[in-house]
Amino acid sequence: MASRQSTADFLVDQLSGAGQVSARKMFGEYCVYLAGKPVALLCDDQLFLKPTEAGRRMIREVSEAPPYPGARLHFLIPADMWEDSDWLCRLVTVTAEELAAPATHKRKR
Repeated sequence: MASRQSTADFLVDQLSGAGQVSARKMFGEYCVYLAGKPVALLCDDQLFLKPTEAGRRMIREVSEAPPYPGARLHFLIPADMWEDSDWLCRLVTVTAEELAAPATHKRKR
């Protein structure tokens, strides 16, 4: 089951306080970015946050699951926790701070 555009729009709206947030559709699902850095996946209308130590400290009871078959484990953020925009923004921000910058790909000429 693919994620709905309305769910992605809701998440981007909830995360707007964190800065430049966007969601890009990929294979029927979405990748969530903060300032161009991929921080989470939205798969089957569920939020999967990239695992970091800072994120683990913020989430009281961590639930981990793969966003799709064969993927590494991510933190599964329950939908009822999406309602607290301030907490969700802080969580995504501390996660992004701990992640490496995305690799830049040079185009071949």
